[in-house]
Amino acid sequence: METVLCFDFGLKRIGVAIGNTLIRHAQPLSVISAATNDAKFAEIGDLIKEWQPRLCVVGLPLHPDGAEHEMTVRCRRFANQLNGRFGVATALVDERYSSAVIAQKRGEAVDAQSAAIILQQYFNDYAES
Repeated sequence: METVLCFDFGLKRIGVAIGNTLIRHAQPLSVISAATNDAKFAEIGDLIKEWQPRLCVVGLPLHPDGAEHEMTVRCRRFANQLNGRFGVATALVDERYSSAVIAQKRGEAVDAQSAAIILQQYFNDYAES
């Protein structure tokens, strides 16, 4: 059994979910909302140290037609930074519509729940059986 962390990257907040390769079930973990990149990566480093993931999954936003945009580039860079800073393997998962399937109230943060949806999609569609 190995732990997998998932990140729903955003400029203001980063949603985090956790799961493992045995039961392949994702659950929301936390939301990182630190003001600076250094502080965000410090929190991420604490999570990686605590959970010792085999893999970090990062949601990859795309336009509905699959075309890339500015946030796609930022998410790819974030995944590369995770790998470079912490030496953990990363995987990118199409996150189109992950936030849309969550019932939310105006102003409610859904970042951790979105990360759980992205991670569950990884377990369902990408992870080795």
